[in-house]
Amino acid sequence: MRTEIDIIILSYASSEELKKIILDGIDSLVRSEKPQNIKFNIVVLESNREMKPYRYPNTKTVYPWQSFGYHRYMNIGIGMTQSKYICICNNDLIFHEGWATEILRSFEEDPELNSACPACSIHHPEHGIALNSGLHYGYEVRKELVGWCIFFKREMLKKTGKLDPAFKFWFADNDYGNTLQKHHIKHALVTSSVVDHLESRTLKTKSTTDQLKLTSRERFYYEYKWEGRSYFSYLNRVRKFNKELRKIK
Repeated sequence: MRTEIDIIILSYASSEELKKIILDGIDSLVRSEKPQNIKFNIVVLESNREMKPYRYPNTKTVYPWQSFGYHRYMNIGIGMTQSKYICICNNDLIFHEGWATEILRSFEEDPELNSACPACSIHHPEHGIALNSGLHYGYEVRKELVGWCIFFKREMLKKTGKLDPAFKFWFADNDYGNTLQKHHIKHALVTSSVVDHLESRTLKTKSTTDQLKLTSRERFYYEYKWEGRSYFSYLNRVRKFNKELRKIK
């Protein structure tokens, strides 16, 4: 019986280079599994509306009217799909052969496992985690939990609810991991599954001001949500940050 997996990819193809990166990623994804065994339902949410009505091959391409937010856009994509399995992805990935099969096998071997990440053959060995070294359970960001590719069972959302749209970019993976821990949901890095990450190619195209917007405000909200800061403190820090940001402009 063929397994269907919903793949949600966020893209901002503001240049031909970035467009080629996502095209290469989609091509590697389509070729990574035998179509008679696994069907990928690929949804790309493209932030560059000037590309409309362009459609990426083998995908449903959507140009959301809402302002960008990493979790907000992922929620839109998740809401457009209905398969048992969901994988949320950055646009700068290369999928290796059998990556999804290995995660599905891990779910079969451990029925309590509801969330998983593939290993990156570049990143993880550099951080002391060898490929094909089994399942590594945990929630540490950039170790067991890598925000660029997260695979989970849709039924998990009945416990966690939707992804928190307040996280527009930074700290989204930290929030995801904390949410799993809060609800006692098992997560693991599957080191026999390999998806390589090309390390924030899109973010590097942003100006310093835009990068600050994507990082600092999310840190303030994260500390309010998970580290006990008061809501007043959160609002005050945002106010001061906006004031400093105006000086940079």
